[in-house]
Amino acid sequence: MTILRGAPPSESRAWAPDLWRLALVLGLLFSLLLGSRPLSAPDEARYSEIPREMVATGHYITPHLNGVTYLEKPPLFYWLQAVSIKLFGLSEWSMRLWTGLFAWIGCLATYAVGRFLFDRRTGILASVILATSFLYYGMSRVVTLDMAVSVLITLTLYAFLVALRFPMGPVRRRFMWAAFAGAALAVLTKGLIGIVFPMLIIGVWILMLNRWRLLTEIYLPTGFLWFFVIAVPWHVLVQMHNPEFFHYYFIHQQFSRFLTPISHRPGPPWYFVTVVLLGFFPWSPFLFQAVASTVEFGREARQHRDLELFLFLWAVLIFLFFSASHSKLIPYILPIFPALALLVGRYFARQWDRPPTRGLNTGYWILAISGMVLSVVIYFVPKFRPSLHPHSLVIFMHVLSLILALTSITAAVLGGRRGLPAAVVAVVAGFSVFLVTLNAAMPDLDIRSIKPLALALKQRLKPGDEVASYHAYYQDLPFYLRRIVTVVNWRGELGEGLKYGHYPWMIRGPTFWKQWSSHRTIYMMTPRQEYDHLLPDHRNMYVVLQNPYNVVVCNKKPVS
Repeated sequence: MTILRGAPPSESRAWAPDLWRLALVLGLLFSLLLGSRPLSAPDEARYSEIPREMVATGHYITPHLNGVTYLEKPPLFYWLQAVSIKLFGLSEWSMRLWTGLFAWIGCLATYAVGRFLFDRRTGILASVILATSFLYYGMSRVVTLDMAVSVLITLTLYAFLVALRFPMGPVRRRFMWAAFAGAALAVLTKGLIGIVFPMLIIGVWILMLNRWRLLTEIYLPTGFLWFFVIAVPWHVLVQMHNPEFFHYYFIHQQFSRFLTPISHRPGPPWYFVTVVLLGFFPWSPFLFQAVASTVEFGREARQHRDLELFLFLWAVLIFLFFSASHSKLIPYILPIFPALALLVGRYFARQWDRPPTRGLNTGYWILAISGMVLSVVIYFVPKFRPSLHPHSLVIFMHVLSLILALTSITAAVLGGRRGLPAAVVAVVAGFSVFLVTLNAAMPDLDIRSIKPLALALKQRLKPGDEVASYHAYYQDLPFYLRRIVTVVNWRGELGEGLKYGHYPWMIRGPTFWKQWSSHRTIYMMTPRQEYDHLLPDHRNMYVVLQNPYNVVVCNKKPVS
């Protein structure tokens, strides 16, 4: 029987105080200013509008975007968003609630599993490292599927590892079933990666350790039964409602996007190297030392360090998968961060009471230098386009630059003189302030939001008025107007859905201009350059609202 090695499953000190403190502190970190900025387009707006339409129409099987069938992603996250709308209403805060909750759950689970598999110090350090890594915290503020699927994959792999700490019997079986359930929920969040990643990581791990007997000890028949019971029903129902679903969702979305450049999201093979180094900052300076110190690849050493090997494979295999893909986006790499946090947390826990070693000193130097370089870059951000940035943003960037420089230098100096605990405290405290301050600056950074225009337009609308988006689709316009809008001369990501249905609000220019000349009041939002192009040929366009990027015109002269 295979039982995963590690520290004793229980320690004398109670878990509850740690969990409560972490839950409170990390809950505060992830909840501060959660609804302080408008939804960003396209992702946040898209993944908020789809559940808004679910609630408005009562149609929860087939997702729709601006009323058009939208089969790119499964519905679990939309369903959770719909629950949030029902409970808390429609707002930026309610839409971001679930990403913040998933990030919080991921950190608490990392503490629990880190403590259970290693020791208390590893659990606490890994949880805090994960919470304060730049990309993980950043994605906790953004309405996308990536945080949810990352945490569900993480919970799947955690449940598998915990299950192996118990002998064959009811406890192991329940944790294995939880792992299969987690994989099913991950599939319902973002597709096949929810089951492919766990199977790939576990399979390669078994291969490297030559533990094939384990396949008979992880309850595969009943586990897959749980998986299919949870994951299959929606796929069957949506196929019944949409005959095109299978080919588009599985062939086009799951395979063609990986194997071909059809998604137009290219990137060099080293694309995610930069993403990981910046996204895992301020802990990335210690990443290579952590891997070298905790992971061993010799035949006997692999058996002794099987947990560390599992975490290493977790990170590397997902990294290689997305690096080989023809579709690359920054958030894709998020599922490797819990594994990296546990590796660095384990390394720190072993070095905690020791005097600074060569590896740690090297990490301190890298932290200081990279922190200074990044602080200079942040300082000059407003200078790239000074005419478009408010004075408050300049102040924010200068403050952020100062915080980052002081944090990195202070941590490096304290680490070299007083040891690792002082350095970690300095990094956690300083970078937490940096992250919260950056979050406060985001409304000034997101200067292209159409929220002010949309809310001002909403006040003008009367029953029967029509709103159109010309030669563009503003993903956040339907959300803020609480209605579907007419879209003219644009197909984009709605093009696939348009093949299989009739949507009279998705029209071409000639049809629209006939409507424009009718007695009906029509408001049209369009990019400024498009308005300048249209103006010579269409005189009955009256500007009612505008910003530096977009113009709202009406076909009726506004009453003074």
